[in-house]
Amino acid sequence: MSIDHSLIAMTFVPTIFWFSFLSSGAAEKSSKHGAEDKTQNIIMAMKDRMKIRERNKPEIFDLIKYVFGVPAQAHAGHMKAVKQSVLDGTSKWSAKLGITVVSAQGLIAKDKTGTSDPYVTVQVGKVKKRTRTVQQNLNPEWNEIFYFECHNSSDRIKVRVWDEDDDLKSKLMQKLTRESDDFLGQTIIEVRTLSGEMDVWYNLEKRTDKSAVSGAIRLHISVEIKGEEKSVAPYHVQYTCLHENTFHYLSEQEGGQVKLPNTKGDDGWKIYFEETPQEIVDEFAMRYGIESIYQAMTHFSCMSSKYMCSGVPAVMSMLLANINAFYAHTTASVVVSASDRFGASNFGNNFPANSPEKLADLKSMVDLLTSITFFRMKRATRAATVVKDCVKACLKSTYEYIYENCFELYQREFQPESADQPPQENPDVDGQGPKSLDFWTKLISLIVSVIEEDKSTYTAVLNQFPNELNVGEDSASTMWTMFSQDIKYALEEHDQLRPCTSAEYMNLHFKIKWMYNKYIKEALPAAEDDSDYPVWFEPFVMQWLKENEELSMEFLHGALERDAQDGFRKSAEHARFSCSVVDVFTQLNQSFDIVKKLECPNAEILNRYMRRYALTVNRVLLAYADTVSEKFPKYTSEAQISLQACILMNNIQQLRIQLEKLFESMGGEKLDNEAAEILNRLQSSLNEVLDQLSKVFARSFERRLTESIGQLSGLLGEVKGVGNMGSQPSQRSSVQQDADVMLRPLIDVLDGNLTVLAQNCEKTVLKRLLKETWRITISKIEKIVVLPPMNDSSDGQSADNKNLSPKQCAVLEMALDSVKQYFHGSGQGLKKAFLEKCPELQSLRYALSLYTQTTDMLIKTFVQTQTIQDDPSVSDPVGEISVQVDLFTHPGTGEHKVTVKVVAASALKWHTTSMFRPFVEVNMIGPHLSDKKRRYTTKSKANNWSPKYNETFHFILGNEDAHNSYELQFCVKDYCFARDDRLIGIGVMQLCDIVECGSCASWCALGHRLHVDDTGGTILRILSQRTNDEVAREFVRLKSESRSEGGDG
Repeated sequence: MSIDHSLIAMTFVPTIFWFSFLSSGAAEKSSKHGAEDKTQNIIMAMKDRMKIRERNKPEIFDLIKYVFGVPAQAHAGHMKAVKQSVLDGTSKWSAKLGITVVSAQGLIAKDKTGTSDPYVTVQVGKVKKRTRTVQQNLNPEWNEIFYFECHNSSDRIKVRVWDEDDDLKSKLMQKLTRESDDFLGQTIIEVRTLSGEMDVWYNLEKRTDKSAVSGAIRLHISVEIKGEEKSVAPYHVQYTCLHENTFHYLSEQEGGQVKLPNTKGDDGWKIYFEETPQEIVDEFAMRYGIESIYQAMTHFSCMSSKYMCSGVPAVMSMLLANINAFYAHTTASVVVSASDRFGASNFGNNFPANSPEKLADLKSMVDLLTSITFFRMKRATRAATVVKDCVKACLKSTYEYIYENCFELYQREFQPESADQPPQENPDVDGQGPKSLDFWTKLISLIVSVIEEDKSTYTAVLNQFPNELNVGEDSASTMWTMFSQDIKYALEEHDQLRPCTSAEYMNLHFKIKWMYNKYIKEALPAAEDDSDYPVWFEPFVMQWLKENEELSMEFLHGALERDAQDGFRKSAEHARFSCSVVDVFTQLNQSFDIVKKLECPNAEILNRYMRRYALTVNRVLLAYADTVSEKFPKYTSEAQISLQACILMNNIQQLRIQLEKLFESMGGEKLDNEAAEILNRLQSSLNEVLDQLSKVFARSFERRLTESIGQLSGLLGEVKGVGNMGSQPSQRSSVQQDADVMLRPLIDVLDGNLTVLAQNCEKTVLKRLLKETWRITISKIEKIVVLPPMNDSSDGQSADNKNLSPKQCAVLEMALDSVKQYFHGSGQGLKKAFLEKCPELQSLRYALSLYTQTTDMLIKTFVQTQTIQDDPSVSDPVGEISVQVDLFTHPGTGEHKVTVKVVAASALKWHTTSMFRPFVEVNMIGPHLSDKKRRYTTKSKANNWSPKYNETFHFILGNEDAHNSYELQFCVKDYCFARDDRLIGIGVMQLCDIVECGSCASWCALGHRLHVDDTGGTILRILSQRTNDEVAREFVRLKSESRSEGGDG
C-alpha cells in the first residue's frame, strides 16, 4: 500500500486513535434510531468512562504520542477535541451501497439430479432483496444489482445462496418453517469495512455446524459514505498506518531488531506486540471492524522488512500458514517481496552451518516461502522450484568462489599451519593454478568438503520438499556439472602439451573416480548419469599403458638375466618354475589391477583399455618365450637329463597357466572380442613354443634311445625259430620272454630319463615330453628294426639277418604292446587313444603287416598307391619319348595283352665327350609276372639326341588282376661297353590311365628319378630284405634307379 504515513500522523491518526480509546466500550448509536430522553444519560455515562480510561491507561496515550511524534501542546488539543467528538456522536453518518451479485462457483448439489437451482438473497438491516433463479447450474451467473441505504456503521450485509424447490414437500415445509428452499451457503460483510469500489470473491460459509456448503460468490460492491470529513482515510488504511508506525518505532527502540512476544496457545499467532502496543491495535481493530486476518496480513508485511532478524522467519511462516487456512480461494493480490529477497540471498553466508540459530531461521525462511507460494499459487511445487533455484545459485557462486581462491582456501581448510603464509601472486606460474594437476586435486578436496557439509547440515534443515529438493544431492550434481566442464577443457589442453607424467594423470583420474562414485553417482538420476569423465582421461591412460609396456619389457629382461645368473633356480621349495615367471606376472598383474581399479563405467573405453593391455601382455610373454626358445638348446644335454631345461619348459607352461587366470580376471567370456582374440592367439603361440621345446628336449636324448633300440634290434635278431604267438600258452610265454629280454636296453634308458622328468617337470610338460619320446621310440624301432636302410649287398647271410621271420614279428608285436603299456602308465601317462592313433605306431604296424605279404601283393600295393612317381619329370624333365600303347583282353581266357611301340626319343639332356648311344628299356611292373617276359630293350642309336626307334614289344599279363595293378616303366640309358649302362631319364605310365580308351599315343616325360612316398619306401625296404627273391630284387633295383650326375655337362 502506498500511504503518506507522515501526513496521517500529523493531521488525523492521533485524533482517531485517542477517540478509539476514550470511547472504548460506549454504545455507538445513531440519533435517528435513539430516543431523545435517553441522550443525556448516555452523555453522562460516556464522560465518566473517558475519565476512568484516561486515568487508568496513561501509557497507551503516551505510546501513541511517541509513535507519531506529536508535541505535548498538540497532544492536549487532540485529547480535548476527541472528547467533544465522542459526546456529539455520529448522527450525521450515512452510506449508499450498490451491490452487484455477479456469479458463484462450486456450489453444492441439493437436487436428485446432481445439480441445484440457485438464487441469492441480499439483506442490509431490515431490507432484503432477491435475484432470479438459475435452473440446474452449480456455477450460475446473475449479474443483478441492488441498492441499499444505511444509517448505522454497525450494520452488516447478509448474502445467502439458496436452492429453489417447487415440489409439494417444499411447500409444506414453507408453511411450517417459513423456509422451503435448501441453504447453499452465506457470507456476512461489515459495512464499516467497506470503502470505494471492490470486486471480491467471498467464500460461502456455514450457517450452523450441520450445514453442508461449498463454493464462493463474486460480489461487486460500491460504497458512498456521507457525514465524514473528506480528509479522513478509510479505517483499514488508518489501521495499517497505526500498525506499521508502531512496529517500526518499537524496532528502533530495540536497535533495529524485532522483540517477539512470548505467546502460547492456538491464538498465539494473533499477538504481535507486548501488552501496551498490542492493546492499541486490538482496540482500534475492534472499534472500527478491522478483521483479525487483516491484522495478520499487516503484521506479515511489517515482518517481511525484518526477515533477516533472528526468529522472524518462524513468525512469518506461522502467520502465513494461518492466512492460508483462512483463505480457501485467492482474493486480493498481495505483493510480498520476501521470496525475492530470499532468492537473491546467499544462505551459505547468511545462514552458516556452525550457527544453530541461523539454521533454524533458514528452515523457517523456507517454510515462509512455501506459505507465500501456496497462498498465491495454490501449489507448493512453485515454492520448491524457487528454493531449488536459490540453492543452485548459491552452489554455483560457492563453486566459483572456491575455484577462484582454491589454493588459499585449501591452505586454510586442510593446512592450517601454512594458512598464515601469504598467497601466491601468480598461482599458474608457481604450479598452483588450473594448469597444474595439483590445483585440481585441491579443488576436488574443497568440493568434497562442501558436499559433505551440505549433506550433513543443510539437507536436514531444508527438508520441506523431500521429493523435489535434497540439498546434498543438488550440491553434488551442481558442483559436478561445473567441475566437469572446467576440467574437461583443462585436460583437452593438457592432451596437447602433456606437461605432466602419465602417473600424475592417473592419480587425478583415481581422485575424480573416487569423488564421482562416493558423492556424485548417487546424486544423479539414472537417466542423467553423467559418467563421461573416463573419456577425458582416455589418452592419458593409453599413454600410461604404452609406458607401462616398455617398463614391463625392461622388467622382463632384468628378470631373465637374474634367473640366468642364479641358474634358473626354483622360485619356491615345492614350485617347479623359476622366479622370472613370478616377477613378470607380478608386474603385469599390478598393471592390470590399476586399470581394473579405474572402474571405468564406459564399456567402449574399457574395451579399448583391455585391447591395449592385451597387446602389452602379448608382447611381454612372446618376448619371454622367444628368449627361452633361443637359449634352450644350450641347456639340453645328450649325456643326461638337464634340470634347467625342465625348469625352462615349466616356465613356459606356467606362462600359459597365468595367462589363463589373467584372461578370466579381464572378463573371460565377457571380454571384448578383439582383446580375447589377442590373448587366444597368444595362448596358441605359447602352446606351439612348448611343443617346439618338447621336440628339442626330446631330441637331446634321442642318441641314447637310438643306441638302446640298436641293441634291441640285435637281441631281436638272435630270436630263432618259426611260427608265431599262436594260441598255446607255451608259445605265448616263449614270445613274452623273448620280448622282455629284447626290451631290457630300451626300458633301462626310458626308466632313467622318465624318472628324472617326472620329478622335475609339470604334469603337462611331462606329457608333452612323453609324447615326443613315444614318437621317437616308435619311429626308431621302425627305421632300425623293421625297415632298416636298403642294402644292395648280395651277401645272402646278411640279408637273412635283416629279414624278420614270423616269430620275430610276433616278438616285436608283443614288445610294442609292452612299450605302449609302459607309456600309458596305468592311466598316469599318455592316453590309450593317443597311443593307438599315433601315426608313427600305425606306420610301424603297417610295416609289420607288410612282412607277412607276398612279393606279388607288395608290388601290387606299390603300383596302386604310388600314382605320382613321375613328379620329378614334370618339375625337371631331362627329355621325352614317344610311345604307342594298345590294350587287348582275350574274351575267353581273360588274359591281357599289352602292345608297346617305342617311336622315338626327343630333347635328351645328356652331355658327354665320348660315344653317346642311347636306347630305351621298357619294363612291365605288376604281380604274377615271375614266369613271364617283363623287360624289352630297343636298339641303341649312336650320337643321336633325338633318336627314332619304331620298335614294337608285346607283354602278356595273366587274368588274376585288373589293369590298375600294372604299370609301364621307361628308362632311356646310354649304352657302355664293359661297364654298367648309365641312366639318362626315367618315366612311368600306369595302365589304369589308358584302360578306358584301350589305346594311347603320347609323349612320356623323363625325370632324374622316381618319386616314392612313405608307403612305397616301406615296401621297398621290405622287398630289399628279400634278396633270395629275383622279382623282389629286380623291382627294388628298378624303383631305386636314379640318374648319375656324372653325365651332366
